[in-house]
Amino acid sequence: MMKPKSTGTVLHVASGDARQTLAGFLRAKLEGASWSRIQKLVRSRHVMIHGNICTDVARRLQEGEVVKVLPEAAVAPPRADDVRVVHLDDAVVVVEKPAGLTTTRHAEERDWPARRRQVQPTLDELLPAVVQRHLDGRSRRGPAPRGAERVGPRRLPTVRAVHRIDRETSGLLVFARTVPAERILAEQFRAHTTQRRYLAICIGRVEAGTIISHLVRDRGDGRRGSSDGEEGKRSVTHVVPVEHFANDFTLVECRLETGRTHQIRIHLAESGHPVCGERVYSAPRGSEIVDRSQAVRVALHAADLGFVHPVTGENLQFSSPLPADIVRLIKRLRGLSAGRRGVRRPPGGHANVSAADTSPHPADHRPAGPAPADHRPAEPAPEPADDGDDDHLDD
Repeated sequence: MMKPKSTGTVLHVASGDARQTLAGFLRAKLEGASWSRIQKLVRSRHVMIHGNICTDVARRLQEGEVVKVLPEAAVAPPRADDVRVVHLDDAVVVVEKPAGLTTTRHAEERDWPARRRQVQPTLDELLPAVVQRHLDGRSRRGPAPRGAERVGPRRLPTVRAVHRIDRETSGLLVFARTVPAERILAEQFRAHTTQRRYLAICIGRVEAGTIISHLVRDRGDGRRGSSDGEEGKRSVTHVVPVEHFANDFTLVECRLETGRTHQIRIHLAESGHPVCGERVYSAPRGSEIVDRSQAVRVALHAADLGFVHPVTGENLQFSSPLPADIVRLIKRLRGLSAGRRGVRRPPGGHANVSAADTSPHPADHRPAGPAPADHRPAEPAPEPADDGDDDHLDD
């Protein structure tokens, strides 16, 4: 039998393969594979279709779909229990999204038959139950906190997404709970008055700087990227190194002056410093950059979120600690560095980045710079593509 490569076996569904079942398609493509072996591969989370795990051997394939057979079983998707409520009141809910969970279902996917849809629920589909569970637990503990007295069990309006972060990115998101709150938050994102800070681990030694380009939906190969001229949307990312590792990796802070789909990932990759774990955007041709970080996903985390409360007018600021997988990666890179030249931190960089830190780069030490302008109105549905690292809903 043809075994999956170390990076996975990628198979494209041609016109002659359309309408085949997934099991039949794999049986034909994987030489020598038995029906039982194919069923085991699919049901044990070794097969992806267009980036989503598929465990249905009878799923009918469509022309143009991409099937990937993984060398190792994919981890189980995040569940509602993995979503943490950071703040909740009548108007808004702020949550920490785990990596591996899509923020919202794309518009075209909502119209697909149930079988063809991504099996895994999205954050906005899980969130009503998460909020209800939080409310139920709070009611058992006693009176609601100040500012949320009118919130009670079983009074759960539909949550309304006003921005999103991509599936592999972890970190903070705010959802509106009422139409007026949705409108006001969307206006803040349009006016670029929200505060957003990301942390990422990148390949190479990254220095402080500002990346400016015009991003287009198709750079010529079907992927987003920067245009050669001024075609596309002006995009600005401010990058500051937080910690250099001797083995040519850097923990960086990214602040967005604009917020385009995949802006951070594109800008860092095009500058020659792809985010560790990146599989879509590569460094410029000829750079021959190899990712030896062993990152299990795109090492990008939405660490800080700030906005004005749509009802009270209060300035709210939230911080999210680095998740365990990124902390483990940092510790491993530090260990490798210690075996060579030792860890090197830029002036102002903070050494103690751990899962317990609420802000690895505290606000009073943040470099000056324009507030990130990163989000967009919630009326249009999100586009049918991977979520963005700082993705407006109408970009």
